[in-house]
Amino acid sequence: MTGFARVDGHADGYSWTFEVKSVNGRNLDIRCRQPAGFDTLEAAARAEIPKRLARGSVNLNLTVTRSQSVSQLRINRELLAQVLELAREIEGAGAAAPRLDSLLAVRGIIEPVEEDEGEARERMEAALKADLGRLIGELVTARLSEGARLVTVLNGHLDEIERLITAASACASTQPEALRERLRNQVAALLDAAPALPEERLAQEAAILIAKADVREEMDRLRAHIQAARDMLAEGGAIGRRFDFLCQEFNREANTLCSKSADVELTRIGLSLKASIEQLREQVQNIE
Repeated sequence: MTGFARVDGHADGYSWTFEVKSVNGRNLDIRCRQPAGFDTLEAAARAEIPKRLARGSVNLNLTVTRSQSVSQLRINRELLAQVLELAREIEGAGAAAPRLDSLLAVRGIIEPVEEDEGEARERMEAALKADLGRLIGELVTARLSEGARLVTVLNGHLDEIERLITAASACASTQPEALRERLRNQVAALLDAAPALPEERLAQEAAILIAKADVREEMDRLRAHIQAARDMLAEGGAIGRRFDFLCQEFNREANTLCSKSADVELTRIGLSLKASIEQLREQVQNIE
């Protein structure tokens, strides 16, 4: 199932962009790209993603840039007190009192405070992990939106398969009277065989003919598979693997129906049925 999400963030002089996309995959495959020194984010992603996703190829990309650090400032109060004392002496000697901005411009009164790099990095990584959780949540939402659209597509394919099964059931060659007539003709051919077949062998051949002539059992199973598929769609959740297996069962019954068919119209319907089942199977690969 496909999906895409992007999250931008910044903290403590760092800015970053998280991007994640997923495409169809039989299993869950996670690939991460991040700058050197951010391996803990990859570990967090590999721990969190399997909690939310079951299938798909997931590619996660993180880019981080560091802006020019802006240091905090503080006043050197001891030096300021000395400067103010000198200013009062100057003022007492009759000179004009110095302006405040002139005092603050004295070198050393205002000085930068270097922040602990380790603390800033910890805060930044905590913010990154929070954005990672938000990113995965948005990816899940995108995949769910696509899943909702796929339900309509899958139900359309199931409707077409059901229509073809109904058409096969109405085919003249599947009707009881047609089956009986076909069996009578084939048994008559066996009775006319030279040399004559033993009764036990004749019974075996008749049983084989009956089994080959009747496709109603295959159609009943196909109808049961349609109901099972609709139940899974209503159930939701991670149904991709089970649905894929069900498609194999669909195809098995359609193959048997075609192999048993001795009627051009029924064969044509059977081939259309196989094509519709393949279209269904292709769409099933897109769900989780």
